[in-house]
Amino acid sequence: MAINIYKNLNVLDIITILFNKLVACHCFDWMSDRAFLKLAYVIRMRKILNLKNPKSFNEKLNWLKLYDRKPLYTTLVDKLAVKEYVANKIGAEYIIPTISIWNDFDEIDLDKLPESFVLKWNHDSSSVYLCKDKMLFDWNAARVKLKERKSFNMFSFAREWPYKSVVPKIFAEKYMEDNTLKELRDYKIFCFNGRVEFFKIDINRFTNHRANYYDKELNLLPFHEKYIPCDQNQVISIPSSIYEMFKLAEILAQDIPFIRIDFYDVNNCIYFGEMTFFPAAANGILEPEEWDLIIGNLLKLPA
Repeated sequence: MAINIYKNLNVLDIITILFNKLVACHCFDWMSDRAFLKLAYVIRMRKILNLKNPKSFNEKLNWLKLYDRKPLYTTLVDKLAVKEYVANKIGAEYIIPTISIWNDFDEIDLDKLPESFVLKWNHDSSSVYLCKDKMLFDWNAARVKLKERKSFNMFSFAREWPYKSVVPKIFAEKYMEDNTLKELRDYKIFCFNGRVEFFKIDINRFTNHRANYYDKELNLLPFHEKYIPCDQNQVISIPSSIYEMFKLAEILAQDIPFIRIDFYDVNNCIYFGEMTFFPAAANGILEPEEWDLIIGNLLKLPA
């Protein structure tokens, strides 16, 4: 079985997978942040990490991991704490309602939840479980996935410092879906030194994941992430609310060198999603490769 999993991968891909498994088991926790980032970059990106004179987008994000550590950032990556912060900044009408909060999955009483909801951890980016119909919900599958993610630590995995002190909480949110699209489509706004430069649209995130990048004039940009293909032949309708999202994003991005701010448009209403300091953990391979440098030129690092 294990051989079948790896048979279509090259040696470098297999090394990356094994390295990530060892990191998840905390085998490298003894390393300094700087040494770990250099090792992880070589294995995940297949390049030497230049921290003395960073130029590419990923290099500069790794530099920020080490040298831009404001206490506020812990609040901004906490998916529960950030709601109050964002409500105070731009208004409570942009916040998806929280139904309930627990310390552990086993505290959840399914009978007390509405017919549809979303379960997620506040300290993790991959622990999202959608329930559109409680009668059809696979509770055991949700338990296995979400209990496993409780111990996952973004600081240990990628030395994303803001996550280090986030206390894990599992919570239920209101289920959101656009009536026309029949999905919750992400609009990820990339802000550099407080200004929007471009944005990304994720399509079919939980089925056939695709993602397109656009500039502020809504022109399709000619790059994509290695493991998330773009769909340049598909005409994607961009809501007119995207310009309002730009304005809101720039309010939230003030005094932050780089931040990605995610929004949703649900039936012509804007909702805040989350804030991300290090897309793809600052190890995201872009294709064509020169776009890592092009985007890096947009980011001015603090002194």
